[in-house]
Amino acid sequence: MGTFNHYVIVKFKDGVAVDELIQGLEKMVSGIDHVKSFEWGKDIESHDMLRQGFTHVFLMAFNGKEEFNAFQTHPNHLEFTGVFSPAIEKIVVLDFPSNLVKAPARSSTYSSK
Repeated sequence: MGTFNHYVIVKFKDGVAVDELIQGLEKMVSGIDHVKSFEWGKDIESHDMLRQGFTHVFLMAFNGKEEFNAFQTHPNHLEFTGVFSPAIEKIVVLDFPSNLVKAPARSSTYSSK
């Protein structure tokens, strides 16, 4: 089985210290070996109508659904959920296996001089 993804889109409540929350999330994810990769971002381009209030996206990748299931029950994840969940006004969560259409381009280690 290929990569399994955990995709989270959120709108935080007013007054939430988002930067501190994201630092905690980065620390939590870094301490859990089941997470293959983690990336996040803040929307800067979408029109308000299209954004529907959502501002941040988080993507975690796992080496299969079994690794994702282990992450879901990991004590560090469960503890962080108690901090993260109360800070959220709206959330969308999608968990899915990847269907890779085009692999990322490989970077060359040689210069073209």
